[in-house]
Amino acid sequence: MTASPRALELALAAARAASSRKAAEIIALDVSDRLVLTDVFLIASGTNERQVGAIVDAVEESLHALGSKAVRREGVREGRWALLDFGEVVVHVQHAEDRVYYALERLWADCPLIELPADARGGDGDAA
Repeated sequence: MTASPRALELALAAARAASSRKAAEIIALDVSDRLVLTDVFLIASGTNERQVGAIVDAVEESLHALGSKAVRREGVREGRWALLDFGEVVVHVQHAEDRVYYALERLWADCPLIELPADARGGDGDAA
Protein backbone atom coordinates (compact mmCIF):
# COMPACT_ATOMS: atom_id res chain seq x y z
CA MET A 1 0.00 0.00 0.00
CA THR A 2 1.16 3.55 -0.63
CA ALA A 3 0.09 6.91 0.72
CA SER A 4 -3.21 8.17 -0.61
CA PRO A 5 -3.34 11.08 -3.08
CA ARG A 6 -4.99 13.20 -0.36
CA ALA A 7 -2.21 12.41 2.10
CA LEU A 8 0.40 13.36 -0.50
CA GLU A 9 -1.45 16.62 -1.22
CA LEU A 10 -1.56 17.51 2.48
CA ALA A 11 2.08 16.53 3.03
CA LEU A 12 3.22 18.71 0.14
CA ALA A 13 1.18 21.66 1.40
CA ALA A 14 2.55 21.19 4.92
CA ALA A 15 6.12 20.95 3.61
CA ARG A 16 5.73 24.13 1.57
CA ALA A 17 4.22 25.95 4.56
CA ALA A 18 7.10 24.81 6.79
CA SER A 19 9.62 25.85 4.15
CA SER A 20 8.01 29.30 3.95
CA ARG A 21 8.96 29.73 7.62
CA LYS A 22 12.55 28.66 6.98
CA ALA A 23 12.20 25.15 8.42
CA ALA A 24 15.24 22.96 7.79
CA GLU A 25 15.65 19.34 6.75
CA ILE A 26 12.05 18.78 5.71
CA ILE A 27 11.39 15.16 4.81
CA ALA A 28 8.27 13.13 4.15
CA LEU A 29 8.09 9.42 4.88
CA ASP A 30 5.46 7.05 3.50
CA VAL A 31 4.52 5.08 6.63
CA SER A 32 1.32 3.61 5.17
CA ASP A 33 2.73 0.06 5.11
CA ARG A 34 3.79 0.25 8.76
CA LEU A 35 0.97 2.20 10.42
CA VAL A 36 -2.79 1.90 10.19
CA LEU A 37 -3.42 5.35 11.64
CA THR A 38 -1.68 7.55 9.07
CA ASP A 39 -0.05 7.52 5.64
CA VAL A 40 2.70 10.13 5.90
CA PHE A 41 5.07 11.48 8.53
CA LEU A 42 6.39 14.92 7.68
CA ILE A 43 9.39 15.97 9.75
CA ALA A 44 10.82 19.50 9.88
CA SER A 45 13.27 21.35 12.11
CA GLY A 46 13.36 24.79 13.65
CA THR A 47 16.36 26.46 15.24
CA ASN A 48 14.52 27.81 18.28
CA GLU A 49 11.18 27.60 20.08
CA ARG A 50 9.79 30.70 18.37
CA GLN A 51 10.54 29.32 14.92
CA VAL A 52 9.00 25.95 15.81
CA GLY A 53 5.83 27.85 16.75
CA ALA A 54 5.85 29.83 13.51
CA ILE A 55 6.26 26.63 11.47
CA VAL A 56 3.36 25.01 13.34
CA ASP A 57 1.14 28.04 12.69
CA ALA A 58 2.00 28.07 8.97
CA VAL A 59 1.32 24.34 8.59
CA GLU A 60 -2.02 24.59 10.38
CA GLU A 61 -3.10 27.59 8.28
CA SER A 62 -2.09 25.90 5.04
CA LEU A 63 -3.87 22.63 5.76
CA HIS A 64 -6.92 24.41 7.12
CA ALA A 65 -7.19 26.17 3.73
CA LEU A 66 -7.35 22.68 2.19
CA GLY A 67 -10.17 21.66 4.53
CA SER A 68 -8.07 19.71 7.01
CA LYS A 69 -7.89 20.47 10.72
CA ALA A 70 -5.54 18.87 13.23
CA VAL A 71 -7.41 16.24 15.21
CA ARG A 72 -4.63 16.25 17.79
CA ARG A 73 -1.91 18.74 18.76
CA GLU A 74 0.87 17.92 21.19
CA GLY A 75 3.83 19.97 22.46
CA VAL A 76 2.90 23.17 20.65
CA ARG A 77 3.23 25.40 23.72
CA GLU A 78 6.65 24.06 24.68
CA GLY A 79 8.07 24.72 21.22
CA ARG A 80 10.54 21.84 21.29
CA TRP A 81 8.65 19.05 19.52
CA ALA A 82 5.21 19.76 18.17
CA LEU A 83 3.10 16.95 16.77
CA LEU A 84 0.15 17.81 14.54
CA ASP A 85 -2.11 14.91 13.61
CA PHE A 86 -4.21 15.60 10.51
CA GLY A 87 -5.34 12.00 10.12
CA GLU A 88 -3.70 11.11 6.79
CA VAL A 89 -0.58 13.10 7.71
CA VAL A 90 1.25 13.53 11.01
CA VAL A 91 3.56 16.54 11.10
CA HIS A 92 6.50 16.58 13.50
CA VAL A 93 8.16 19.96 13.99
CA GLN A 94 11.21 19.59 16.18
CA HIS A 95 13.83 21.86 17.60
CA ALA A 96 17.04 20.95 15.75
CA GLU A 97 18.69 19.58 18.93
CA ASP A 98 15.73 17.33 19.70
CA ARG A 99 15.62 16.10 16.14
CA VAL A 100 19.19 14.87 16.38
CA TYR A 101 18.52 13.24 19.75
CA TYR A 102 15.29 11.43 18.83
CA ALA A 103 16.30 10.66 15.21
CA LEU A 104 12.86 9.78 13.86
CA GLU A 105 14.39 9.24 10.43
CA ARG A 106 16.42 6.34 11.84
CA LEU A 107 13.39 4.83 13.58
CA TRP A 108 11.46 4.87 10.30
CA ALA A 109 14.43 4.19 8.00
CA ASP A 110 12.68 1.24 6.37
CA CYS A 111 9.89 3.52 5.10
CA PRO A 112 10.26 5.08 1.67
CA LEU A 113 11.02 8.78 1.34
CA ILE A 114 8.50 10.84 -0.57
CA GLU A 115 10.23 13.07 -3.08
CA LEU A 116 9.56 16.73 -2.29
CA PRO A 117 10.11 19.55 -4.78
CA ALA A 118 12.86 22.07 -4.06
CA ASP A 119 10.41 24.66 -2.68
CA ALA A 120 9.26 22.18 -0.03
CA ARG A 121 12.58 20.87 1.28
CA GLY A 122 13.44 23.63 3.67
CA GLY A 123 16.42 25.79 4.43
CA ASP A 124 19.19 23.29 3.76
CA GLY A 125 17.83 21.99 0.46
CA ASP A 126 19.56 18.63 0.99
CA ALA A 127 16.61 16.54 2.19
CA ALA A 128 14.75 14.67 -0.51
